[in-house]
Amino acid sequence: MLVKQQTEDFGWPPVPRDRSNVPSKDDAKTKSDDVQFESIWPTSSVVRQAQEYVKQALSKETYNHSLRVYCYGHTIVSQHFQDWIASAKESFFETWALTCLFHDLATTPENRDDTHMSFEFHGGFMALQRLQEFGAPKAQAESVCEAIIRHQDPGETGMITRLGQLVQMATEFDNMGFQPHLIHEDVIKQVVERHPRLKWSSCFSQTIKAEIDEKPWCHTTVLPTFAEDVAGNKLMAPYE
Repeated sequence: MLVKQQTEDFGWPPVPRDRSNVPSKDDAKTKSDDVQFESIWPTSSVVRQAQEYVKQALSKETYNHSLRVYCYGHTIVSQHFQDWIASAKESFFETWALTCLFHDLATTPENRDDTHMSFEFHGGFMALQRLQEFGAPKAQAESVCEAIIRHQDPGETGMITRLGQLVQMATEFDNMGFQPHLIHEDVIKQVVERHPRLKWSSCFSQTIKAEIDEKPWCHTTVLPTFAEDVAGNKLMAPYE
């Protein structure tokens, strides 16, 4: 039987996949936050182990992207979805950090070559295994796994977890500049200064093309202009 508190703590509650719950440009009230990374980044044992593991596996470009995604997601939740963290702020952001660290782990050449699966699925399963080895509760590791598997699964029907929706929004914001009304420009400047993009737009667009070339059946193909949208990210162009 599922434990309700764990469901709340680890980002499982459902939200609409079409993002009808997300503030519109007219309704969003963004503000300039002072984003001090050390004060918003979790320091639990599970996060420390995951961070050490992932930092060794990822390129500097991808690792920085993962930390930017964390910062953007933290800002989105803090400013627009306070109810998501009303009862479990620490657990939610710990689970969010783990999702960010692992979400692109399977894009590395070594991990792409290790499986026929699409990188989101392979990365989700890798996270599920590693996080339980690091001592994460099963419900937390599974939440991270599901969010990673579905982080490139936008759509108009059905539901998705809070964590899944957040990783979609935050990665799309950093990768393509989507929904710019959710985050103030001053926050972008602070985050990029701390975690530079290092020409991320061209780097990740090449990774997308490599995934499709190597695995023409991969899930990334449901996003037909994905590589072009990443390469042409106008919002982040000044920071490349």
